[in-house]
Amino acid sequence: MATEDKNRATAAAILPLVGGAANIGSIAHCMTRLRLGLHDRSLVDDEALKAVPAVMGVVEDDTYQIVLGPGTVARVTPEFERLVEEGRAAATAPGEAAPPAPASASASADELAAQGAAMKAARKAKNATPFKLFLRRIANIFVPLIPALIGCGIIAGLNGLLVNLGWLTSVTPALAAMASGFMALIAVFVGYNTAKEFGGTPILGGAVAAIIVFPGVANIEAFGQKLAPGQGGVLGALGAAVLAVYVEKWCRRWVPEALDVLVTPTLTVLLSGLVTIFGLMYVAGEISTAIGTFADWLLSNGGAGAGFVLGGLFLPLVMLGLHQALIPIHTTLIEQQGYTVLLPILAMAGAGQVGAAVAVYFRLPRNQSIRRTIRSALPAGLLGVGEPLIYGVSLPLGRPFITACVGGAFGGGFVGLFNQLGDKVGSTAIGPSGWALFPLLDGNRGLGTTVAIYAGGLLAGYLTGFLATYFFGFSKDLLAEFDVTQERAESAVAATGGPTSPPTKEPAGV
Repeated sequence: MATEDKNRATAAAILPLVGGAANIGSIAHCMTRLRLGLHDRSLVDDEALKAVPAVMGVVEDDTYQIVLGPGTVARVTPEFERLVEEGRAAATAPGEAAPPAPASASASADELAAQGAAMKAARKAKNATPFKLFLRRIANIFVPLIPALIGCGIIAGLNGLLVNLGWLTSVTPALAAMASGFMALIAVFVGYNTAKEFGGTPILGGAVAAIIVFPGVANIEAFGQKLAPGQGGVLGALGAAVLAVYVEKWCRRWVPEALDVLVTPTLTVLLSGLVTIFGLMYVAGEISTAIGTFADWLLSNGGAGAGFVLGGLFLPLVMLGLHQALIPIHTTLIEQQGYTVLLPILAMAGAGQVGAAVAVYFRLPRNQSIRRTIRSALPAGLLGVGEPLIYGVSLPLGRPFITACVGGAFGGGFVGLFNQLGDKVGSTAIGPSGWALFPLLDGNRGLGTTVAIYAGGLLAGYLTGFLATYFFGFSKDLLAEFDVTQERAESAVAATGGPTSPPTKEPAGV
């Protein structure tokens, strides 16, 4: 099957299972997930969606998220958008209702689905605090930049390797320009996305943020110091663009319509620009410097301990939605130092998940359903896409999720220890993890040393996650419940008058 046909087939399989075109309010995607805003959540058939071959899992947050994996999601999303538009155009009446959801197999399945939906809704409501919603908005600013960060980061790594080897000396300056061009102007893109996210005119946000990287600011003095182009970085750009949005909205309210097209853009750039030059650039510059200094101090003095804590707590942070606060920190470190030393440590959480999943595979030899899920999700987990293993294996089982975090802690402690010893391991971009992070690695030592330390951390995470899960990840009750053949499970369910296929369980007790 041609790639286009395969992607369209995947989109066509997904659409009716989320309620059809009439049920879609918004469509977006990130690195791994198709994110849908739905009018009616009850029209979604979760189990049928999970059975679609290309679907690795589903996650419910502020949007309904279908995990498709890197690369696939970027190809399926345009096809899905086209199908939605075609479905709307073909509707026979403007108020046509979305097709009803498929009937459940039995009353007990309905009860389980309702219980699961209630738990997900409670978790979603718990995460919908103003602070966490603000963090999601910040993430929405930076996530669209990740593909460029990855591409430029890989080119930077390739260029560094060629320079160190003394190869292709006539080409390396061009590669350096390709790798550095985006980072030199990243503040402009941050400003554009910030204004768009906060409801302003994107190009005005970009225009104000462009002041930060303009070489002419070197001739300006603020707080008794000469400004430097790029001072304040992405944090300054974010603040400048938010300020521009508020100035623009104020102007829209008070400036007469006849003068709006002339006065509003002028006042927005002028007022926001003056505050940016004579205030934000200096303040944001001090904050950015403090972030870099603190990250260096943390890993230089508390390396192993800090790595242990960061690696162990990253998955719970993801579950709480707090990991989004790290995105501007990563970006600031990359802008300052050329790489972020935090990402390789946090990536160890995925290694713990992989080790835990392998242990589950061996501990449940009779449960072919879970073993099949692990076999299909493990390659993605090795490449840093952890959602299928988290939501399909460790989290529903309960205790293996905790032992997976233990694996991540030991992997993070391993990498942190070498940072403390003076061997920094960093990533030139954010987004990838697991094995996919190897092309983006950089540090203060040779590439071989950096790669060896990161690989050692992965092995520590795999091994510890496996051992912790194998020996401590299952109680006797949990083993008795899950280490059964499908036939026995079906017989047990049939005896109670339930469905003939095993239902999806919520997290088991720890």
